[in-house]
Amino acid sequence: MSQVPPGDAPLVHDLIGIGFGPSNVAMAIALSEHNARVGRQEAVTAHFFERQPRFGWHRGMLIDDATMQVSFLKDLVTLRNPTSEYSFLCYLQSKGRLIDFVNHKNLFPLRVEFHDYFEWAASKVDDMVSYGHEIISVEPVERDGVVEYLDVTARSGDELVVHRARNLVLGTGLRPKMPEGVERSDRVWHNSDLLAKVEGLEGTNPERIVVVGAGQSAAENVAYLHRRFPEAEICAVFSRYGYSPADDSAFANRIFDPEAVDEYFTAPDDIKRKLMDYHGNTNYSVVDIDLIDDLYRQAYQEKVLGTEKLRFINISRLTGVEDGPDKVRAFVTSLVTGEESVLEADVVVYATGYTPAEPLGLLGPVGDRCHRDDRGRVRVERDYRLATDPELRCGIYLQGGTEHTHGITSSLLSNTAIRVGEILASVLDRAEETGAGAAAEEVADTVAAAPAEASALVDGVGTAR
Repeated sequence: MSQVPPGDAPLVHDLIGIGFGPSNVAMAIALSEHNARVGRQEAVTAHFFERQPRFGWHRGMLIDDATMQVSFLKDLVTLRNPTSEYSFLCYLQSKGRLIDFVNHKNLFPLRVEFHDYFEWAASKVDDMVSYGHEIISVEPVERDGVVEYLDVTARSGDELVVHRARNLVLGTGLRPKMPEGVERSDRVWHNSDLLAKVEGLEGTNPERIVVVGAGQSAAENVAYLHRRFPEAEICAVFSRYGYSPADDSAFANRIFDPEAVDEYFTAPDDIKRKLMDYHGNTNYSVVDIDLIDDLYRQAYQEKVLGTEKLRFINISRLTGVEDGPDKVRAFVTSLVTGEESVLEADVVVYATGYTPAEPLGLLGPVGDRCHRDDRGRVRVERDYRLATDPELRCGIYLQGGTEHTHGITSSLLSNTAIRVGEILASVLDRAEETGAGAAAEEVADTVAAAPAEASALVDGVGTAR
């Protein structure tokens, strides 16, 4: 375990963020707005690291006509600061589309447009992020038995850099989930790869594409592939009779309210489970009713015309795939009869969702100081800070992976603006309690006095959501 070196310690940040997806972009904005309001001595020094070479959020799912499932008002800032210059409305104004958007009378922008908004917002705080860096390790820095700092080592190419932090904010996003035993390949995709790989099908005249799943992404993939390859048979395989509509009614949407986080956090475990059972249909394995109606309309029209290319294989499960050089064999089993059939396809697309990154996966020995519950899940305080041994003075905050403690909004955009404000408030409160403010002033002086050194240090990972 490293000890604090007397004279050559690396630059200390009040906060280091790992990952620079929407959640940590919102965190950077909250920090920027805070620092603009306060004096230099009260500013919070921070830096973020992102593994990707530039900002990107689910690029493989930016289908041209796919819309967001949340209101544009649930952007990176508005629910926390309605007057922010980083809002979606300010973005629209900067692009010359504000009046057009208002006339559109729609709360739900195109997903590709919201991604452009994220890129626009990220570019406004890009002095706080180093792209193209991968976190190698997080090591505790101990003095007199107390961990006062965390040393974060990042790699860019052949270069390694070390950064020291009082607090970490982990925004490492979600990972594509495939069924056990199924590996992605040129013919077996996860829907997150759709747009990146679909170009390879152009000119090959695919005969059949199989899409597995019953959620929004699965339905969007079916509609998109049917439109793009009108001569191909598009087979949707799912275990239900049909797609289930998302409950986006006003009362049900209260599950995404900031106050609902407080209620969920304090609820007993059995009530938490009931709330998820009651309201999982606001987000999980459900589809917008307009898209359901459109797919049914198209399928019925083709049946009338005798040109059926949309095929819905319901009450069934894809039980296996065999990847070949020219085709992939998909084994489909009826849940009613147990009968197995085989579909030869050009591609199988698994729209089987995502799983949170292991929150302690990057923390190495520091993770041993973080507490878990009797089910092996990390313990998280109301301020999104990991519960740790008292000897670990550094705050480690999670943006995602907290659904079991904070409810359904854990990995969603609905509460992002509020969440980052709460994390920032916690960092500031704990700094006052520990007297870190004086040290922060010293760090600010160091940055001001040695800009070249600071620049060298912050050419510095993460993953994005």
